[in-house]
Amino acid sequence: MSTNKEIAVRVLDAVGGKENVNSVVHCATRLRFKLKDEDKADTNRLIQDDDVIQVVQSGGQYQVVIGSHVSDVYRELTGVANFDGESEKSAEKGNPLNQLIDIISSIFTPFLGAMAGAGVLKGFLTLAVTMNWLAADSGVYTVWYAIADGLFTYLPVMLAFTAAKKFKTNEFLAVSLAMALVHPSITELAGQTLSFVGIPVIIGASAYTSSVIPIILAVFLQSYVERFFKKVIPSFLQIICVPLAVFLIMAPVTFIVVGPLGTIVGNLLGSGYDAIYNLSPILAGAIMGGLWQVFVMFGMHWGFVPIAMVNLTQFGFDTMVPMLLPAVLAQGGAALAVFFITKNVKLKGLALSSTITSLFGITEPTVYGVTLPLKKPFIAACISGAIGGAIVGFSQVKNYTFGLVSLLSLPSFIPQDTQDMSGLIAAAIGTAVAFGAAFVLTFVLRFEDQPNPADTDTEKSKVPAPSITNERVVLSSPLAGRVVPLNEVKDQVFSSGAMGKGIAIDPANGTLVAPADGTITTLFPTGHAIGLTTTDGVEILMHIGMDTVELEGKGFEIFVKQEDQVKKGDLLVKFDLSLIKEAGYSTVTPIVVTNTPNYLDVLDMNQEDVLQGEDFLAIVK
Repeated sequence: MSTNKEIAVRVLDAVGGKENVNSVVHCATRLRFKLKDEDKADTNRLIQDDDVIQVVQSGGQYQVVIGSHVSDVYRELTGVANFDGESEKSAEKGNPLNQLIDIISSIFTPFLGAMAGAGVLKGFLTLAVTMNWLAADSGVYTVWYAIADGLFTYLPVMLAFTAAKKFKTNEFLAVSLAMALVHPSITELAGQTLSFVGIPVIIGASAYTSSVIPIILAVFLQSYVERFFKKVIPSFLQIICVPLAVFLIMAPVTFIVVGPLGTIVGNLLGSGYDAIYNLSPILAGAIMGGLWQVFVMFGMHWGFVPIAMVNLTQFGFDTMVPMLLPAVLAQGGAALAVFFITKNVKLKGLALSSTITSLFGITEPTVYGVTLPLKKPFIAACISGAIGGAIVGFSQVKNYTFGLVSLLSLPSFIPQDTQDMSGLIAAAIGTAVAFGAAFVLTFVLRFEDQPNPADTDTEKSKVPAPSITNERVVLSSPLAGRVVPLNEVKDQVFSSGAMGKGIAIDPANGTLVAPADGTITTLFPTGHAIGLTTTDGVEILMHIGMDTVELEGKGFEIFVKQEDQVKKGDLLVKFDLSLIKEAGYSTVTPIVVTNTPNYLDVLDMNQEDVLQGEDFLAIVK
């Protein structure tokens, strides 16, 4: 068993080292890197690492799934690399959706654990009062309720701190701004209008306690205001004058413009979701329950966090979170079925442990380690999550406090004023149906089981050791051009042989064809890299140029789709050589056999130049 420091060192090396990392944060189970060049990360090495569950490239992030001890690995990682996550230089912006997801995740992730703990505690306190275990006026209830509710009451203060780190502005000025929003003198004026030098200041009906959007917008604006004053105020006066100038500007701007604007945006989000939900709670439940884990996989779930928070602030309850509980527990049901079906000892242990973690809302080990790799269990869980979500939607279950979606969320479905248990019961039924359906459906759909390594070794021992023969697979060149030895490629991942043996070609024209009959198994949407598995089982990766992913598909035209069956010589990709060169990128194209260890050797034909379709690589079995 590796130590957390050993894991951190291996992961950092595999992602390309400190110099390839723009920033890194972590969530419940994964390290979320923003890399300068994702092509420099050795994804295959990470996937094969016993301490890494999976690697996910989504939302502009390179995500390495570690498990529930990720925070310990993160702490060692930041110590080893001597950097502090988001304090590093920002990565490239990417598309607007990726930017939004990155902002939301960066702001909420640091205190997600505290928020989840407070939410569960608040729910259990409500359950304790409902079941007459505690009196609402007892000292025990008062003390615990103060910390459980305090986080949500003064949520803008937490958000101000993490938003300031994200927007790279002074955290303490941002926190001061948030404290102004939730100051008693402001909350007492909820629903009223003030006058600031003749300008009306509208204080919303619930003021700004528990609000989300106003403080995030305010801190974003503060980052520009602070930078401006740092430029115009002499350095020896900045320690006093910059904060003073920020306060004088941002306080009235926040209360007069940003606060009301943020409230309007929040109300629109809440009203928009409410309109969709009221159209058909059953359909809403089925969609959210069925697709929630897909949203999580692509990092899109962060886009729903503000909606849940706005619902709680605007209405005092949220209907979205209860519909997600069946989706989470369904993954556990499918994993439990895998535990009973599989004969693979390692998979059996992972399935059982991930079933338990899913009960507590941690599904990444379940999804990436068990259900998704086996495909059919994941499909079974999504179908079952849709069924359970529809039941919860039909029952119109409401959530009254924010927290991590898990079995521990159930008490938060009890309203504090009426202490009605019907929502909890309906959610429990929907969740139980989803768990049971996923368990049964996985048995019905089945999956291709993985053999035990020991069994494989036994089978191998029955076969005589292979002798060196002339049996080989010959590949034809996918390109025409000058042959370049792989160790001369100006990219360490390829030149070191980490990706496998092969050669590189500096192409004479812009067409890439299939080097053999096979299946397209890897296809980047940008067209710069394509993987093919031949009918003989040879796995080939063709990477057109160096760092060409930065072109985001410009100059590339793709003629195949993932899983397409192709014949030798079929056109795969056309690319604009002149455009690549004008953009300053190398056109040298590595062609490597990524499953090189499965063969005795990979040999080139010692050509200086090669024609398209000419034999150029021999794989010795």
